Amino acid sequence: MSHDEIIKELRSKLGDSVKDNDTMLRAEAEKFSREKNMEGVRAVSELLLENMPESEKEEIKRITHVDGVRLDIMHGQIVEMIDKHSAIEAKPIAERLYKKIMVEFKETEKTKFVSMRNPFEDNLCQILFKQSKTLTRTPFDFATYLTTYAYIITETGSPFDAIPVLKQAIEFNPVDCGPKFELAEVYKLLQNKKRLLEITRETIKVASSPVALARCYANIGYALTDIYEYDDAAAFYTASVMMYPHPAIPHEMRNLAHLKGTPLKTYNYNQLKGVFDKYEITMGFNREVIHVASELSAHYLADNDIPNALKALKITYCMTQDEQIKNLILKYEPESARAFENEKDDGEERRQNITKTENPDFKR
Repeated sequence: MSHDEIIKELRSKLGDSVKDNDTMLRAEAEKFSREKNMEGVRAVSELLLENMPESEKEEIKRITHVDGVRLDIMHGQIVEMIDKHSAIEAKPIAERLYKKIMVEFKETEKTKFVSMRNPFEDNLCQILFKQSKTLTRTPFDFATYLTTYAYIITETGSPFDAIPVLKQAIEFNPVDCGPKFELAEVYKLLQNKKRLLEITRETIKVASSPVALARCYANIGYALTDIYEYDDAAAFYTASVMMYPHPAIPHEMRNLAHLKGTPLKTYNYNQLKGVFDKYEITMGFNREVIHVASELSAHYLADNDIPNALKALKITYCMTQDEQIKNLILKYEPESARAFENEKDDGEERRQNITKTENPDFKR
């Protein structure tokens, strides 16, 4: 069911007793949580807030607002300022948002706050990062909010100070690649190749899209270039293009060929795998990540929850390119056919642009 449909159904169950309504809604919240139905959890949260006494509403508002502005709206204002190239003006606002989050949502001996954005991330986090503490969901995407603040810190000349903020962002959502990529950029600026390789290995373990995995491989290529391992760097840039052909890669390859002074080594699949093994990096997606997406798809299909099933199926397809999964998506969402075709055409065009003869030093 959609968010509005869930709200409508829950409202039909409400009575005149605030206490009874609270008991019913909390029971529904537990049910939706067990089912990993985030739309249901969000709908119940809205109604619980409506059903609260004014004193409790004020407390919720105190926690989730700064000077009367809700935290998500505040973050939106910060992003808008960044888009207008006003990072310096945005910095004190972002700092206030950061401090509010760290004070009100601080980890305790028994409780840890997390900012999972969907059932896939929720399940993946529980499998890859088992916790002994009780996990409490935050009302907003704090991993993104802290990453934005770290970006501003870096852009205004203090990349080292961004590191602890990004590590806190990762704590809020360990399976979000965003904070990890931003941390990788900081390590690039600080020329810390060891840490860059470490955070990239961690990112590969949670990557769930070709774009994310391609960026990881490109980051490794960047790190290897700076330690003069030009052919090994070329291997990772080649793997990056095979995963997702980003148009920036040819420039990196031309730079590699220039630095080396001779043509770059070309690779077949087995040779690429040998280079990956050399740096203790597994090629492709983490099997546990694929398994979580696949199992989630099956779970939602069994429950006839098609909207959530489609989301999980699309994640699975992105990682596997399995034609059976593609056909299953098209069965429930025929209009996706155009998107699949566009994706195929776009990918082929990018590959042709990257490998055409104007760049003779780059060969797949």
